[in-house]
Amino acid sequence: MKWLEVAVRIPADGVEMISLIFEELGSGGVAIDDPALIYNKMQSGEWDACEFPEIQCKREMPLVTAYFPLDEKTSELLQELKRRIKKLGYHPDIVTREKREEDWANAWQAYYKPFTVGKKFFIKPVWEEAKLEHNRITLNLDPGMAFGCGTHPTTSMCLEIVENTITGGEEVYDVGTGSGILAIAAAKLGAKRVVAVDLDRTAVKVARNNVKLNAVGEIVRVQHGDLLSNHSGKADIVIANIVADVIIKLAPDAYQILNAGGRFITSGIINTREEDVLTVLKREGFALKERKINGDWRAFLLQKE
Repeated sequence: MKWLEVAVRIPADGVEMISLIFEELGSGGVAIDDPALIYNKMQSGEWDACEFPEIQCKREMPLVTAYFPLDEKTSELLQELKRRIKKLGYHPDIVTREKREEDWANAWQAYYKPFTVGKKFFIKPVWEEAKLEHNRITLNLDPGMAFGCGTHPTTSMCLEIVENTITGGEEVYDVGTGSGILAIAAAKLGAKRVVAVDLDRTAVKVARNNVKLNAVGEIVRVQHGDLLSNHSGKADIVIANIVADVIIKLAPDAYQILNAGGRFITSGIINTREEDVLTVLKREGFALKERKINGDWRAFLLQKE
């Protein structure tokens, strides 16, 4: 399959918003190449300088790169991207090129290294040789072209809430599962059953592969579907790491599918949309129990009342 690689060089204060625009336009993956982040990781000793080309370390501004299926809608998509970026007040150069899926995957592997999240998780790319972290739950991942490798603040915040919420025996729905990372984490924490749903067939394929890699196939079932539209069973926990407008759309179904006292873990919410999302969730009958902040991003733990 061919993809269109779209790269935007942007000042640091615009990285989160450009990433959000890419996600809202349906990108099949977003990569952020931030020289400041690379420098900090190198200074701390966590990353080695030799892992990165010298030109990459010397770039003055971050580069945000996204990938879209190459089809008849490509031209329209690029026009919409330019319109939205211009509306933010930026005038960056936008560079595009065609990429094969395997080329994208290989490039991604160079920057995706093992790391820890929260107090319980150790995330290990399947191609990396790494000593497992003692007393941590290992999540083996091959994200492919699906969102959710654990490095983005929205995913890491969800993982932190999940590790403190799931105690064992829960029925869980993971909506917009992406790579399957949150569904797998729930299973390894002791969830009884996890239904992972995604509208993107590529994500479904990736998530199923990751479920196998983590040997949780008896617990996690990955399905193709649009949010919770085809599910009538009850759940103790619903997880949705998506975007504000989709969370708002999902809220009524999430409330209906949850058992009394059930919990809704959600993220992917940019700070400018926080009040919009909370207003709808509270109107549906959810009570806010926890609020996490990481830069411009927000994550919530809510409970059905």
